Amino acid sequence: MVAWCWMAARHMAQRRGRGGGRISKAQYYLNIAKEVARRSTCLRRHYGAVVVNNDQIVSTGYAGAPRKTANCTEIGTCVRIRLGVPKGEHYEWCRAVHAEQNAVIHAPRFDMMGATLYLVGVSPDTGAVIRGAEPCRICKRMIINAGIARVFIQTSSGRYKIRRVADWVRTNLGDLKKVWGRLVPVMPKGY
Repeated sequence: MVAWCWMAARHMAQRRGRGGGRISKAQYYLNIAKEVARRSTCLRRHYGAVVVNNDQIVSTGYAGAPRKTANCTEIGTCVRIRLGVPKGEHYEWCRAVHAEQNAVIHAPRFDMMGATLYLVGVSPDTGAVIRGAEPCRICKRMIINAGIARVFIQTSSGRYKIRRVADWVRTNLGDLKKVWGRLVPVMPKGY
């Protein structure tokens, strides 16, 4: 009887692996992040983030204006779109608090130590996953200070990339480089 149960379970696992079935834990949490992104009020991009520690959801966040303030969806316009601001520049003109930021500020640091953040960005127009999604420089700093260890980022349907936060720390977020033994700032593009 025990051998039959083990063989049946193995067979079912093999079948699920071929034609769908049970998804990986990473994809499970990325799917939740994608659903959280549906709450975004940003007109440019919808982002959702989920912080998980010890296989338990600690916090979620989506891109949206601060509480009790008007958001771009309500206003019907985005300053950054109107001014043609390129991706990754002049976030100070953005009304939204980023998904990663919202997820980090809604959880105690103790619960985020060693945790994993799952991040999904989708186009508000097509619903397609944003391929080049990455946390911005400010979000990376917050993720580091929160004690989060890894970031899983959805790159397309069923695919993702993993960023080790220790690598961001080791490379000084790409903000600095060594020149003749000294750390010097790397100027942002366009300046």
